[in-house]
Parts: sequence; structure tokens; C-alpha cells
Amino acid sequence: MSEIFKILAVNPGSTSSKLGLFENERMVAEKKINHPAEEIAKHPQIMDQVDFRRQVMDDFLREQNIKPHTLSAVVGRGGLLKPIPGGTYRVTAPILDDLSSGRYGEHASNIGAVLAHTFTKDFGIPSFIVDPVVVDEYKPLARYSGLKEIPRVPIWHALNVMAVVRQTCLNEGFDIKEDNFVVAHIGGGITVSAIEGGRCIDVSNGLEAGPFTPERSGALPTGKLVKLCFSGKYSEAEIKKLLVGKGGLVNHIGTSSLMDVENRIKDGDKACQEVFEAMCYQIAKEIGSYVAVLRGQVRRIILTGGGAKCLPLVENVSSYVKCFAPVHVVPGEDELAALAMGALRVLRNEAEPREYPA
Repeated sequence: MSEIFKILAVNPGSTSSKLGLFENERMVAEKKINHPAEEIAKHPQIMDQVDFRRQVMDDFLREQNIKPHTLSAVVGRGGLLKPIPGGTYRVTAPILDDLSSGRYGEHASNIGAVLAHTFTKDFGIPSFIVDPVVVDEYKPLARYSGLKEIPRVPIWHALNVMAVVRQTCLNEGFDIKEDNFVVAHIGGGITVSAIEGGRCIDVSNGLEAGPFTPERSGALPTGKLVKLCFSGKYSEAEIKKLLVGKGGLVNHIGTSSLMDVENRIKDGDKACQEVFEAMCYQIAKEIGSYVAVLRGQVRRIILTGGGAKCLPLVENVSSYVKCFAPVHVVPGEDELAALAMGALRVLRNEAEPREYPA
């Protein structure tokens, strides 16, 4: 009988903490804790939230009658770090230093590794992060933009995308080290990636490139953007909010909800329908560009993320890209399972843990 590994996964959000308890591949318990606004307000800096977020992890384990010292590993969502190759990383001092200082940006996910490492300090349990958003395996040509002062850098849904690719290979009998995929993760942000032999060799940056999304502007005509920035109508903060948060569908039709969009189209809202179809058009166009990056050698085009639950979106995008390769739909995202499986591969010696560079 194979050994049973107990893994606790934590995915911290800005106002919530998602927890999952796994025995090998099986999730045995899951909980989402919504943190009251007044609690968050007491700790406006993310690293000040360690104690009360750790407490909810302890409470969760107690509810499951699990003694912390019996865990095999604790794995947290990776935050904003320096660009690194994909994989599972031991939480080490350099990771903690970069996340705690916010050296590469502030985000709620920065606290994931810190929370996981508290169990290492208290009980000697291994702590890990898996495929953070800064995974960078670009080929050299992918780094070029038209200005040497502005190289292209990846910010993408690495955790879910790579988990979906691994599962697709397992289900379909593909070899992740040999086969290629184009994956569109569709949510509030959208990233489209070219996966070659298990590595993401190019991807659209989810904060500043690619198609417009439910709440982000995507790539814009640069000349007009410059004029907007210097028009005097907007502060820098307001421009940034237009790009991420108040762009895309929010800017055009006042909502980021694809369900609202579907209902409005059913009610005959032609303007809403055209904007929605334009977003689908841009997603498909981006997919086509990454098929070209892989020279057309693509096993599957995969649509994933919360947006892949929207049937009209899937049908619209698929109508453009099914000529390139079969379209495989994996709706939603299971980040807790992706985290746990990353830790499990290391515990089973199926993968070597990576070391974050100091």
C-alpha cells in the first residue's frame, strides 16, 4: 500500500483564505474563510495579517481532528517574486525576505509562503510554493518588445495552467515533455500561453497585454494611450485603474459578470452582444498568435478559468480556433488541488524541489 501524505494547502486572497486538506490526490476537507472588513482594516499591511490567518488554519485543522505535527507538508500560494522557472519550491529565507519586503510588488498571495513556513518553524514540517504568477521560461526572442527599455515579462496564471496541462496529458495519454499546448486562462484577467514540452515559452502578460477581459484593458493603441496619460484628465492611479480593474467589459458595458452579459444578450442588448463578441474575437486572435509561436504543432487548445464556464464564450472562441487543433474545455480553476499536487510530486520523489535564488 502506498504511503498516505497529508497536505494542507492555503490560498490567501485579499479578503478571504481558502484552505484544503488532502490525503495524496484526494481532498478530504475544504473551507473558505471570509475575513470581515473590520478585521482587514486593523491590519492594512498584508504581512501584519499572519497571526489571524494562521489562527484560521489552526481552527480548520482542529475541526478536522488533525494534529499539525502529523501533516506531511504545508503548501502556500506563491506571490510576487523574482522571475523563476516553474516547479515546486521549498520556502526558504530568500523567498520570505522578498515576499515580506514586497520587493517585487504587494499582493495578498505574498502571505501564502509565510503562512506555510510558520508550520516549518513550529513543527519542522516541509513548506512549499508551486508555480507562482512570475514563472518565467521565455525563449530569448519572446523577451523583445519594440523598445529596449521595455522588455516583455510574464505575469500569468501559471499554477492553474500547468495543472490543467498535466491533467490533460494524464487523461489523454500525451507526453508533457514532448507535446505542445496553447492554453487560454479566462477570468477577470486573461492570459494565453504557449506550452512547449512542459515549459511556457511565451505568454501574454495578464496585466498589460493580450485581449481585453471582463475588467482589464489588455493591449491598447499606444499613441492614444500616451495622449490619455498626458491629457490632464486622469492621475497616474486613475490610469492604472482603467487598465486593471475598470477596463474591458466594465469600461464598455458597466459589468464584469459574464452571467450578466449572457442575460443582457438574451434580452436583446445588441451593444452588449457586440462588445462580448469583440472580447471573444480578441481571445481567439491571441490564441492564433501562440499557435504560430509553436509553428502549428499543437496537440490541444485548452480553455480554462472561470470564463470557460460561459458556454457562449466557449462556442464563440472555439468557432475561430478549432481549425488549429481540438479544443479542450476545463472550466474553473482548482488552485488548492494544484498546490497540493505540486507538493505531492516532491514528497513522492517524482520531482526535485527547486531552490529559490538568493
